This record gives sequence, C-alpha cells and structure tokens, in this order.
Amino acid sequence: MSKLSESPTIHPTARVAHSTLGRYTEVGAGCTVSRSTMGDYSYCVGNTQIAYSTIGKFANIAANVRIYASMHPMHRPSLHHFTYRSAWYFEGEEDDAEFFEWRESNAITIGHDTWIGHGAVIMPGVTIGNGAIIGSNAVVTKDVADFAIAVGVPARTIRQRFNDDVAGRLDALAWWDWSHEKLHQALPDFRKLPIEAFLEKYQS
Repeated sequence: MSKLSESPTIHPTARVAHSTLGRYTEVGAGCTVSRSTMGDYSYCVGNTQIAYSTIGKFANIAANVRIYASMHPMHRPSLHHFTYRSAWYFEGEEDDAEFFEWRESNAITIGHDTWIGHGAVIMPGVTIGNGAIIGSNAVVTKDVADFAIAVGVPARTIRQRFNDDVAGRLDALAWWDWSHEKLHQALPDFRKLPIEAFLEKYQS
C-alpha cells in the first residue's frame, strides 16, 4: 500500500459525491460516500456505503458496513421509489425534494477514534460517541455512548472500554486534535504505555 498523505486517497472503484474528506483519509475499493464528511485519518474499506453522515477523526470503518440505511416512506400507501424518485419513472415529473430533506434531517454522527466492525448497519438519526466500538454485523438503532462496546441485533451496549474517570480524561485530552508531528512523536507511547500512564504523561 502506498503512503497516505494530506490529500485523500480514493480507490479508482470508489465513488465520492457531495462530500468532504479530511487529511490522511482513505476510501477503499467499491466504497461509496455521499453527502457526508469524514474527518482526518478516517478510512473505510471494501464496499462500505456511507450517506448523510458526519464522521469524526480516526474512524476505523470495516468492509461491507452500511452507515445510513435509507428509510423508505412507511407511512405512504407505497414504499416504492416511484413516490420519491419520480423523475426515473414519469415524464415531466420531479423527485420529491421534501422526502430527501427528511432523510438529510435524520443524519448520523460518529465520533472520533471509533471502530465500526465488518457488516455493521447504522440506522438514520443515530449518534455514536468518541472511542465507541460497534461489533461485526450489529444493527445500531439507538445512540451509543462514548467508549461503549455495542453488539447484536438490535445493538446493545455490553460494556465500557474504560471506567468513567479514564473515559472523561481521554475525552478531555482530545489527542485526535493533535498535529501530525505530535502524533508521530507520541507514537511509542500510543504503542506501549498503559492508558493511565499515557494520560498522566500527556495531561501534565
């Protein structure tokens, strides 16, 4: 693999539309990113689909993930595209702008340094906190707190990665906002220091 850079790396088979990608980001083979923002250092791989989402920095998004599983109009007489993608079907008809505005108003927010496991589905309107982990094939229908681990269908939190004190201190440290140079300097500590020692060193 070639070295990442400040310019986003987008695989030739990926599609990015109406979106903003940060520094050192990567959009892998077969992925689609639409009407979304991906923060610095975040990546997605292998046929992942992302729409109407704000994704923080350092997000780790595995293959075959669906972030924003599009909702059909369950309240209408028909669920079908023809009621809102009407221009595809009828001469002189326009698409239903109000319906797409509704979709956009139910956007997803994903925090910094998250891990979204293989095949997970994140439903519209969900917020996933900083440092959270979503298990493989989970279907997330409700918000997930900072540093929580959520698994299953529908997803439920099974435990927290850290106790409240450590989680609060890590959130306050916000290392994800550090410069590229500072991240590089701290790399040995990211690799080796226990979390409490890391916090003590960098909060002083």
